[in-house]
Amino acid sequence: MNPPREITKTYQDPLDLIWTQSAKRLGMNLVRSRDVFAAWDGQGNLSIGSPEDLDPDDSLAQMIFHEICHALVQGDACWTRENWGLNNIDGRDDVREHACIRLQAALAQAYGLREFLAITTDWRCYYDALPADPLTGDDDPAVALAVAAHHRALNGPWASTIQAALQATETIVKATSVFAGPSCLFERPSLDSA
Repeated sequence: MNPPREITKTYQDPLDLIWTQSAKRLGMNLVRSRDVFAAWDGQGNLSIGSPEDLDPDDSLAQMIFHEICHALVQGDACWTRENWGLNNIDGRDDVREHACIRLQAALAQAYGLREFLAITTDWRCYYDALPADPLTGDDDPAVALAVAAHHRALNGPWASTIQAALQATETIVKATSVFAGPSCLFERPSLDSA
């Protein structure tokens, strides 16, 4: 009889690894929890729902990316505030959610990932209705907030980490798309880069 095999390495989903490590580099410790969909505690912990509690079109990569966009829209002053200082109960911060969504679309689009990293939940209708350039096009007050956050994303201290994560995601999505079936998120993602 052979001795028990020693396991020294574990498998991790490549996109989970990219975005978990990117969040860590940005000072966010990822916690999986059945108690939340997504929450920032203002003390360095980003909680994301457990895989079994998320929708089939949710991905850890997209959810971490969305929270990074929230942090960029809210700015440094909100880093220590729970949920970036946002209230998502009564609609008073909807314009900031819209700015986050616009930023997410703009950053993802530059890598052909606008559809792949699209938001889920009830905000998807807003995302899908955005113009070709999500940072322009109408009188939405979220545009100015999104443009300022986009500048921070491209020029601030997080720029290289965000760029590396998006580039790595683009590579994986392109390589995987040729193997994906019609009901898979990876199937032929639109090449919507600007």
